[in-house]
Amino acid sequence: MPEPTPSSKRRGRLFRFGAACAVLSAVAGYVVVQYVSGGAGDPGCKVVAASGRSAGAGTTYEFTPEQAVNAATIAVVGTNRGMPERAVTIALATALQESALRNLDHGDRDSLGLFQQRPSQGWGTPQEVTDPAYAANVFYEHLAKVPGYTDLPLTVAAQRVQRSGYPDAYAKHEPDATLLAAALTGSSAATLTCEGRPGTTTTRGPDAVRAALVRDFGRETLQQAGAEVGAEDARPAAGVPAAETSGRTVTLPVSDDAAAGRSVSERGWQLAHWAVANASALHIERVQYAGREWVAGNTDSRWRATAGGTEAAGAAGTGVGSGANAVRIVTAQ
Repeated sequence: MPEPTPSSKRRGRLFRFGAACAVLSAVAGYVVVQYVSGGAGDPGCKVVAASGRSAGAGTTYEFTPEQAVNAATIAVVGTNRGMPERAVTIALATALQESALRNLDHGDRDSLGLFQQRPSQGWGTPQEVTDPAYAANVFYEHLAKVPGYTDLPLTVAAQRVQRSGYPDAYAKHEPDATLLAAALTGSSAATLTCEGRPGTTTTRGPDAVRAALVRDFGRETLQQAGAEVGAEDARPAAGVPAAETSGRTVTLPVSDDAAAGRSVSERGWQLAHWAVANASALHIERVQYAGREWVAGNTDSRWRATAGGTEAAGAAGTGVGSGANAVRIVTAQ
């Protein structure tokens, strides 16, 4: 066998050096993503701070429809467990850091899902931790065991659950998570909007909306609310021209959640904001509650007063524009 020439030895060293650099670059890239994780794709949704909120009126956060669906699920799981808004804020900030609110099928070692939970560490099976509702539920289970978590700095509370290698990284997401939590728990009214661009899913119509409501809120919640499905053209919404009544609607009567100390207004706005967050996935074209209406496709995506409704009534959670204490979700055909 011929002896390697000096030039071939140099080429070999350069190849090994290049390969080592590529590996280091990949590792560095992963670290940066973990620490500075953000959204994916074009924003299609926005949440705005309501007047009187600590974030300051007009403060906004923009995010994608995919992120909106996952954020809404995290919030609903928290309120279903009777967790306070602060717990939802902590959960949302954690998911923003760990996955940018995307249900990832990969991560560091065997980390998966919204919270990058590891099956090998007892968080659940791969199928479970990539189920957003399960992942959120098990996160809240661990958070509830942290003594005084509502009084701890957010990044400390999150780290007590996650045991991350970057314990200070959660703090930077607190402002955005606070805005999201206020909207998605219903404590701020008419503050979450989406463009409502249809997604690629073929899931649509009132049956798909009801299935998604059961998935997130639970069947008992819908049964207690007495949710109904009816033809939109058989019962047009106030102020909606007859030509626009070709879709179908799910009507959700709203009552307070006394066990969790939540008012009718909070419950109603949580349902209404949930519907807007899921608009692209479920092809929802209109949501009405408390005299206010969101319509897909509007360039400003604002909540507007319906005929007979007022901005004051919408903020209070009462009004007649779409039926007092009822959320109406209209889907495309």
